[in-house]
Amino acid sequence: MYKIYFDNRFITLSDEPDRLQKYDLFHKFINTAELYNLISGFQTSAAIQNINIYSGNIKHLWKIFRIYFSETPAAGGFVRHSSGRHLFIEKRGRLDLPKGHKEPDENAESCAMREVAEECGLSGHYIIKPLRTTFHTYTAEGVLHLKKTSWFLMGYDGDMTAIPQAEEGITNVLWLLPDEFGSMKNTIWPSLMDVLNPFMANAQNLL
Repeated sequence: MYKIYFDNRFITLSDEPDRLQKYDLFHKFINTAELYNLISGFQTSAAIQNINIYSGNIKHLWKIFRIYFSETPAAGGFVRHSSGRHLFIEKRGRLDLPKGHKEPDENAESCAMREVAEECGLSGHYIIKPLRTTFHTYTAEGVLHLKKTSWFLMGYDGDMTAIPQAEEGITNVLWLLPDEFGSMKNTIWPSLMDVLNPFMANAQNLL
């Protein structure tokens, strides 16, 4: 299954109807023109919060869906300190995780490491393992982009003093415990909650 965010709303693509969550609309993929009309209508009207589009050939559906957009690869890090706290940034009034666009010939791991260093002034962090990939859309200079962000869990053992990258609009760096993540739901992008939810569940299991 693929989940693509349009700000706070989303479209999921699956090989059969997704009955595990509620949707405003279920749509069986028939042809490309119909799909693109559906995406266009979803973009321009906020009346529908979420759509599940399904097809027995999910690979084909995903390929056709992506063609509608200009794809932008990115990567970011979810940094866990040895104290058990995790790093977040505050950007334009919302909580976020350090991430950014990949440079030419840069792999996802290197991009994620670089973005954490640049946006938070951190050094000495290291990759533990890859996390889930998120997808969201945005418009820049009249072009609709599909941003694919590869996320990595990182470790860090140093001082928790960090320097927010002001030129990127970052105003603060915070270190939070997993049991504090739930209170961020109204101040963090929903796509990031998909990355954080497993850590919230683990925190609850430890209580």
